[in-house]
Amino acid sequence: MLKINVVAVGKVKEKYFQEAINEYLKRLSRFAEVKIIEVKEENFTKDSEELRKETLKKEEENILPYLKGYVIVLAIEGKQFTSELLSKKIDDLTVAGVSEITFVIGGSYGLTEGIKRKADLKFSFSLMTFPHTLARVILLEQLYRGFMIKAGSTYHK
Repeated sequence: MLKINVVAVGKVKEKYFQEAINEYLKRLSRFAEVKIIEVKEENFTKDSEELRKETLKKEEENILPYLKGYVIVLAIEGKQFTSELLSKKIDDLTVAGVSEITFVIGGSYGLTEGIKRKADLKFSFSLMTFPHTLARVILLEQLYRGFMIKAGSTYHK
């Protein structure tokens, strides 16, 4: 069974996001073994370029140990896919023998260039910016939609 890791910076604080995440994890369980890995979101007291870089570097160190298999980072400058193309991409990866895919969602300041360079693919939902907790929900829903597309379900209309 395909393993999908979602490495995400920070915890989900909102109950409604957590409920949505749990629902999609349950739905996805018939297609893949999906695991959410939360890494510490670094906090700081003042906003400056220097502190932002320092924060990102610490978060990078927390993320690096979890980069396994085919790595896809969510980044605004990444490639945009339709739901059908994302479904095909995942199918193509599994046909090619990939058994583990890791998606990485950064925190408030995104991801370091170092993490982005380690990615096999940079992926973007949109040119818009979303809260990182909402990005988890969107990602899980799109993964579920992708599996349903592959299965020929009417979920994707």
